[in-house]
Amino acid sequence: MEVPILFAGTPANAADTLRHLVTSGFNVVGVLTRPDAEVGRSRELTPSAVAIVAGELGLPLIKANRVDHDVIREIQALGAELGIVVAYGSLLKRDALNALPLGWFNLHYSLLPKYRGAAPVQHSLLNGDRETGVTLFKLDEGMDTGEILSQTPTPINAGENAANLLSRLTLIGCALLSESVPQISSATYSLKPQSGEASFAPKLTREFGRIDWQSSARTIECQVLACNPEPGAWTLLNGQGFKILDAVALPQTENLAPAQPSLHGAKVLVGTGNGHLMLQLVQPASKRQMAAMDWARGSLKPETRFES
Repeated sequence: MEVPILFAGTPANAADTLRHLVTSGFNVVGVLTRPDAEVGRSRELTPSAVAIVAGELGLPLIKANRVDHDVIREIQALGAELGIVVAYGSLLKRDALNALPLGWFNLHYSLLPKYRGAAPVQHSLLNGDRETGVTLFKLDEGMDTGEILSQTPTPINAGENAANLLSRLTLIGCALLSESVPQISSATYSLKPQSGEASFAPKLTREFGRIDWQSSARTIECQVLACNPEPGAWTLLNGQGFKILDAVALPQTENLAPAQPSLHGAKVLVGTGNGHLMLQLVQPASKRQMAAMDWARGSLKPETRFES
């Protein structure tokens, strides 16, 4: 019989991973997730994506912001021997780490020690990296500092945004777990310390998404990709927020000042500090998202300027 697993996670990609483990035949005996949170303008209390999937699968569910003594007792009562963590959202202390005989293993969406923290996918795109990957490591008390069991690298595709890249990394992570959990169960794995220079990837705030039109077109393109879907890359137009959901950096071919949008044939270009940004998908204030060309044909005027 497969080792009894406690799964800990919160967002949608963690829910996808939980579903993969169960449908693949792994013995998930319980699920740990964060408590219901206020969502949307109505601030309605909403269960996490992991909580919803756990309910669909009929799995015992524990909701907690941290793993204290009471939560440890609940986990042990389930008979779990191994913890698998995907974006649970809280560090585990020593007593929690010692509560399961086989320990806790975490899937992280970067090639550690690069991009420790909450937003590795976004920061890899923000920095224009050409490669990223998935790391499975054994948790210790630090933030993503534990010893590595396995890593799978993958190139970052041109035009790939944070949502698309995370979806692809989630599939890679599922495959990594399918390969590694049997090794953990049978104690046929080895660990290696993280090596190389560590970097950090804090959660992106809304201000991370604000576009500086004096930056290069390539820098802004990376920002747009990294911030889609959250927190969203944005600028101001007539004092109101204007989201840029998809864009491509191009060499400078027209005489456009930074922040100046212009329609050139089938392209909507904006001047930057170096090169042009070709807008592809936008969302003006209080409107639905639309093709940049549709916005330009209906709203773009010679005097139009974005505000940094």
